[in-house]
Amino acid sequence: MQIIVFEDQAVLRFSPLVDLKPVYDLVTGCHSLRQRFVANLSASHNLSWHLRRRCAAWFSEANPGAVVNRVTEDDVLLVNGRLICDAAVMQFINSGRIEPGEAVIQNGNLLFCRTTAEPLPFAGTVFPDTINGMVLAGAFSCVEVSGFRLIENLWEPVAMHPEMMQLDGESLDLGRIEGEVHPSAILVNPSAITVEKGAEVKAGAVLDASDGFIYIGAGALVEPMALLMQNVYIAPGARVKSGARIYSNVCIGSGAKAGGEIEDSIMEPFSNKQHDGFLGHSYISSWCNLGAGTDTSDLKNNYSAVSIDTGRGPVKTGQQFLGLLMAEHAKCSIGTRFNTGTVVGTSSNVFGDGMPAKHISSFCWGDGKSDSEAYEIGKAVETARKVMARRKVEMSAAYEAMFCTAAQQSGR
Repeated sequence: MQIIVFEDQAVLRFSPLVDLKPVYDLVTGCHSLRQRFVANLSASHNLSWHLRRRCAAWFSEANPGAVVNRVTEDDVLLVNGRLICDAAVMQFINSGRIEPGEAVIQNGNLLFCRTTAEPLPFAGTVFPDTINGMVLAGAFSCVEVSGFRLIENLWEPVAMHPEMMQLDGESLDLGRIEGEVHPSAILVNPSAITVEKGAEVKAGAVLDASDGFIYIGAGALVEPMALLMQNVYIAPGARVKSGARIYSNVCIGSGAKAGGEIEDSIMEPFSNKQHDGFLGHSYISSWCNLGAGTDTSDLKNNYSAVSIDTGRGPVKTGQQFLGLLMAEHAKCSIGTRFNTGTVVGTSSNVFGDGMPAKHISSFCWGDGKSDSEAYEIGKAVETARKVMARRKVEMSAAYEAMFCTAAQQSGR
């Protein structure tokens, strides 16, 4: 059976965070949604991927051998890419409970659909950019279910992050100190700490796992006098800067650099926050850079629920804590102070006096207010190319085409 993890029309709710990646590459807890599908399903199933055309060429290039936007078998199971692939999803798929010709629905979302290739309107042709799950489900016998977890809104990877960190920590192989730890470093509750081979913890660093876990991946570096505590995941090759304070529920992606004060936040691979400043309840995408002294507010003065603006007006999140949601290649100048629940679009360059706008559109040059300009695409590409080259990552033609398409579709 071929499993196709698909993007449905709800993916549009996750812009700008998914402008340059599929929705299942969003991270919550220690892992992306795609990593969870691969870890739990790839050993027993032919796992393949559907995503928007503008991202497909680069995704195929970055994942050699992956089956992308193609039906290759007659027995096909479509699986919603917004699902959290946990034990419940594994059991449901592996039990064979989904019969051919059956669609599984939860709260108006198509979760699963099993069919042969022939009835699919896109089999043998070009896949649609996004699949209209409920229209597709109308051609099948529908079963209503409950209890499955999937992300439904832009802020939910951050909202569910603390719980997912706790769950992911339970599956980590903890209590192993195989890397190089300086004798003056302090490890509290080492049974809940892992330092992988090739990782290094420098002099005076404090790893306090009294109330959670700490995982330091292979090749990662924790510089002198850094403090890590309560559910911290440092991916392979990441770097925690000297004097950093990394508090509860923080995931630092591969190749990322983290400094200052961070809590309840996600930093994707190759993101950059090297300096002092507070980052809380935030999502920082790959290739972003936060200038020295950047601060994010994640709690309103009156403690009420945070609203965000995705460019279509304010949306109530129901969250008391929510900071910055920043898309790929966005940057901000030194001393930037972001308001509670700010959304920054792809490749925006944020600077100016006072707080920026709460919604900064993609490819914006300025603070997102009325006098901001559009970031010229050619200059944005050149900057992105330089940033990637500094980390020894080449911008391929496929990536550049995706980047430029995102710029054109942003309307800037």
